[in-house]
Amino acid sequence: MTSPQVTEAPEEGYERGLGSRQVQMIAIGGAIGVGLFLGAGANIAKAGPSLIVMYALAGLIIFFIMRALGELLLYRPVSGSFAEYSREFLGPFFGFFTGWTYWLMWVVTGMAELTAAAIYVHYWFPAVPQWVTALVFLVVLFVANLISVKVFGEIEFWFSMVKVTALIGMIVIGLGVLTFGFSAAGDTAAVSNLWEFDGFFPRGVGSSLMTLQGVMFAYLAVELVGVTAGESQNPEKTLPKAINTLPWRIALFYVGALTVILCVVKWTEFGEGVSPFVKAFAVIGIPAGAGIVNFVVLTAALSSCNSGMYSTGRMLRTLADNGEAPRCFSRLSSSKTPAFGITVSVAFMGIGVVLNYVVPEKAFGYVTSVATAAGIWTWLMILISHVLYRRGVEAGRLRASSFPAPGGAKCSYVAIAFLLFVTGLIAYDADSRVCLYVMAGWAAALAVGWAVLKTRNPQVADRREPQLEKIG
Repeated sequence: MTSPQVTEAPEEGYERGLGSRQVQMIAIGGAIGVGLFLGAGANIAKAGPSLIVMYALAGLIIFFIMRALGELLLYRPVSGSFAEYSREFLGPFFGFFTGWTYWLMWVVTGMAELTAAAIYVHYWFPAVPQWVTALVFLVVLFVANLISVKVFGEIEFWFSMVKVTALIGMIVIGLGVLTFGFSAAGDTAAVSNLWEFDGFFPRGVGSSLMTLQGVMFAYLAVELVGVTAGESQNPEKTLPKAINTLPWRIALFYVGALTVILCVVKWTEFGEGVSPFVKAFAVIGIPAGAGIVNFVVLTAALSSCNSGMYSTGRMLRTLADNGEAPRCFSRLSSSKTPAFGITVSVAFMGIGVVLNYVVPEKAFGYVTSVATAAGIWTWLMILISHVLYRRGVEAGRLRASSFPAPGGAKCSYVAIAFLLFVTGLIAYDADSRVCLYVMAGWAAALAVGWAVLKTRNPQVADRREPQLEKIG
């Protein structure tokens, strides 16, 4: 195995317009998505208070994944990192497959976020059709992403700031209700709500484990910080800092927030399509509180959709650079954004608008299951690439990273086993199993595409160092 032994960030033609402030908030925002704000309602109904443990367990695995990615990023920080590492350590086909699958993940995640945003607006304007709202948001974010990476970074910074501030506020208010008993929920709010209603595992351990697929969807996008490597001003400093703060973000925003909410409101009051945060503030009775939280979760959905447009354009450019996508995707606009790749990706996200028109009540469930399956593949490729990289380092073939994962490859093996277990749960569940059929069809299509690609351009199967178009 040969590989470039590079630790500095290569220039790829992008504008290094993302400062430390923005990278930190992108990392934080990636850990607070619509899966928590909207999807947690259905999962609480299935698992009760034990959902807290599921989020903590999945969060630990996510940290293992991110430390593995962090070690690879500081070994060779490139935009489109997941595909590049798969290509380097597993072979060109896996780079091709991972790049296109990550693109698919963000396209369908964008559909999910548009669906969620339309649901939130429906809270205020029930007469407005979901598809109209989804279309408006799609166009506005598309235009913002075409302007420059600085505009993307600034939008993402403020979206994330709103989410973080609101979540901390909800935790503080919830603790106040529990401690001092004020508000309409004061008489019923108690820590004992975690076990008084049929126990901590009211539906059984099996039902709690079945929520892991939805829980993993909530963590999709934490790896987005890796895509920013090519546009970060100082990736050697900002990326490790962003990754190392992940545990406290998960502990505070997921485990902490859910624990407080389930103490304030009985778990039996939650259900599918009901945001736990909106419900909690409605029960507490804070004037306009539910509306404020609804605005916050709306920003969470738009934040994730914004990130999806950003990452899909960059991944298509990486694929085009390697001859695995039409060459037109490799060009940058005058503002140094992959405008054509973003445009095509947004066109596919528009399918989410159609789903909101045809099956508005099922659109969210359909796209989240497909996004989760695609995300699991991406995480597996990160972990397997990390294991192979560590073998190369130990054999003296590769330079050691300046940000080694604790425990070496051991934690990566644990994370791989966990992700395979979650895949088994998805296969067991009749409702979510459809996403595996979609992924099987996707894999078959990519296999055919790869065969055609090799026939037309045999050099595509050669390992090589990225050589991206430079602008300016």
